[in-house]
Amino acid sequence: MWNRVETYIRKEGLLSREGLHLVALSGGADSVALLRILLDMGYRVEAAHCNFHLRGEESNRDEQFVKNLCLNHDIPIHLIHFDTTEYASLHQVSIEMAARELRYRYFDQLRQDIGAETVCVAHHSDDAVETFLMNLLRGSGIHGLTGIRPRNGYIIRPLLCVSRQDILQYLDSIGQIYVTDSTNLVDDVLRNKIRLRLIPMLDEMSPGASDNIARTATYLSEAEKVYNAFCSTWCRTRGLSPLCAVHEAQGDSPLRATEGNVSPLSLPISDLKDFPSPLCLLYEWLLPLGFNRTQIEQLLVSLDGSSGSKEFTSPTHTLVIDRDRLVVEAVSEPMHPVSIPETGNYRTSDGCLLKVESSSDVIVSKTPDCATVDLSKVQFPLTLRPVREGDAFCPFGMTGHRLVSDYLTDLKLSVLEKRRQLVITDATGTILWLVGHRTDNRFRVTNDTNNILRLTLI
Repeated sequence: MWNRVETYIRKEGLLSREGLHLVALSGGADSVALLRILLDMGYRVEAAHCNFHLRGEESNRDEQFVKNLCLNHDIPIHLIHFDTTEYASLHQVSIEMAARELRYRYFDQLRQDIGAETVCVAHHSDDAVETFLMNLLRGSGIHGLTGIRPRNGYIIRPLLCVSRQDILQYLDSIGQIYVTDSTNLVDDVLRNKIRLRLIPMLDEMSPGASDNIARTATYLSEAEKVYNAFCSTWCRTRGLSPLCAVHEAQGDSPLRATEGNVSPLSLPISDLKDFPSPLCLLYEWLLPLGFNRTQIEQLLVSLDGSSGSKEFTSPTHTLVIDRDRLVVEAVSEPMHPVSIPETGNYRTSDGCLLKVESSSDVIVSKTPDCATVDLSKVQFPLTLRPVREGDAFCPFGMTGHRLVSDYLTDLKLSVLEKRRQLVITDATGTILWLVGHRTDNRFRVTNDTNNILRLTLI
């Protein structure tokens, strides 16, 4: 086992000899084996233990055990206590999720505080098999069937090359004791049911089933590299690289919208249909943005005809079918109307700056972010607000009224862009400026204009 772990660490480039490494130490067999083997290999390590206070005296027993273990081997240890139940209630998450969030947030901060290069956790090949089966039962694409990665940022897993049985045999060979978490022996959650019931049944039906599943996950992990490389190349050739961001769980995907990006991100429908598997591409793009599988399948049906919804929403994003493309935009708070009683500088709720200036220097602006109108025709107060249904204006240089929505449609703006469109109106409610596009002809600057009002939104 010692040789296998050393070879695995070197192959995956997980640990440096010079750096400091933090070991997540629960006191159970896996984490104790990880600490002992890294120590025996000569790596410089410190330990971190979290007491979640979920198992009464057993939690305190675990803490005392790891303290004694580290004392006996002269290893610095960092201890922290959490009120996990209170955190779960406050954030409305499960106890398991609360413990995970608290644990990894603490590890990250501690790693930075002590200057550690990595946080070492004791997942082994059996854990990878359990994760594979959990994702398979829940329904998963290729990313969910690749098991557990040896590295995820600063989190590393040096024991993925060995099994639980290997670990127990190693501890027995060196005479090292450990503690047992009693909750792992109760099949009350899915992972425990898989560990205690499903995997033993599979091994009974087909000896070596666990090893074969682990091997399959490794094969899929290699296939995923090919898949990701193909997706990345395909997207780059179509100018879709701005959609890249980190996959929510692991690895990179070429169709990931950047979190907080308000500008629409689009995908031509013709490009989508050219992809070998449009459904697969939509899964890659939209699942991490909160859209569910049913929505994605309905979307694909909608693209094949006039029936079906043209708009889909997730908790964080909105997608619309807009002419010949799919447009996705992060949900943002609508801009609150801004009242403008006089000239001056005004800050909008989304952080933009509106400059309202009067001048006797009659120069007409020719840039889209600035408009000039005849001051004598304007009645204060003005209002900067999002466009509303039924808004109409007289576009500069034209006669007659036009609905703003029709005007924007002629400009081939998407539905989402039209919703974000701003207008500035005067005290009568008349639109002075369709922001970024055109002023109203009734407020145009003429040869008789003596003073102008300059409106600049930046």
